Formats: sequence, C-alpha cells, structure tokens
Amino acid sequence: MRALPMNDELLRYAIDHANPTADPVAAELAAVTAERFGGRAAMNIAEDQGRFLQMLVEISGASTVVEVGTFTGMSALWLARGLPPGGKLICFELVDTYLDTARTAWQAAGVDDRIEVRIGPAADGLAALPEDPHVDLAFIDADKGGYRSYLDLLLPRLATHGTIAVDNVLWSGAVIDANDSTNDTEALRAFNRHVADHDELDAVVLTVGDGITLIRHRTRS
Repeated sequence: MRALPMNDELLRYAIDHANPTADPVAAELAAVTAERFGGRAAMNIAEDQGRFLQMLVEISGASTVVEVGTFTGMSALWLARGLPPGGKLICFELVDTYLDTARTAWQAAGVDDRIEVRIGPAADGLAALPEDPHVDLAFIDADKGGYRSYLDLLLPRLATHGTIAVDNVLWSGAVIDANDSTNDTEALRAFNRHVADHDELDAVVLTVGDGITLIRHRTRS
C-alpha cells in the first residue's frame, strides 16, 4: 500500500494548480461564518472539497440533489452551482439558526432559486420524500450517529446511477485511534464497517478533506 503524505504546502499547491482563481463568494462565506459562529466554522467544507462536489454534480448529470446537514451553506453553494437548468437541491437542516447567513451567500452566487431548505430532523424529512428512485446525488454531512439512518433512507430513493457522498469518514484519523472511543468516532467506525460489509453496495473512500465515501447500488449499476 502506498499513499502520498500531505502537508499544508503540498495541499496549497494542489488547490492552486486545480483552480488558481479564488472564489470570492465562498471566501466571504467562510469569513462571515468564522466571525458569527467562531470555532463552528470548521464544520464547513474547504474550497477544494467544494469544487470536487460541484464537479461531481456536473459529471454525473444530477438534477435532483439532496443534502443532509447544511450549516451556513458552503457545501450547498457548491452543489447548487453544479446543477443544470431546472435542477433542484433539497437541504435538510435541523435548525434555522444559520439560514440567513447561507441565503446571503446563495443569493450572491445566483443559486438561491435552486435550493430548498427543509427545517427539522433529517430522518423525518428523508422519510417524507417520494419513495420512488429519484435522487441523483446525495451528500451526507450531519450528526455522525445519524449516518446509518440517513443512508438507509436514501438508498431506496437513489436513482439507478445515483451516488451518495458521505463526509468525515476518516474523522481526522480518529477512526484508527484505538484510544478514541468517543460517540462520534464509534458511530463513524460502525458506519464505515456497515458500508464495507454491505453486499449490495459499491463504495470507495477518498482522502479528500476529512475523508469522503462515494456509495452506489451494486445491483443497479
């Protein structure tokens, strides 16, 4: 097994040589989130991961996208940018505390009309979606203890060639730290094992950001 060791300098090089032009809306959203919500700003994805999500929407041709966990709207900003005309992003967020911050950024980027936010427990919202396979792409980035439930609710609603992307699956390396038995870490270990052992799913774990797992139906591919 071989992996490239990553440091800040190499990461900066990778970002600069993928898209050297900084995104002013994303930069402003990151700054405003840090100013208003302090350390919680770390819950937002970084620009390199955002560009990855946008490209994932674009190359998959997704027109119906679901996001579980929105916070101040960074990942939704990038997902919505990748949508084709008439495409829709449905965001599930537990509270509306961060919605004004998110909508300001979405409006600045010209994507606000593509985004529908549903406030309340995500499991209830997902269960209320139509039961037919219609979701082209889903992004899960919410409470770690809920990951298994969100996956199970999304799978029957996933379109034939649909994909589910799950964030934070490496949890800053804590998933392999034998001394870490915190609830979130244990939940992620259990989720990762569930996906790996699922004989009806294909999955790949990417070392983008804090680790992203891409999941699709094996029987429908």
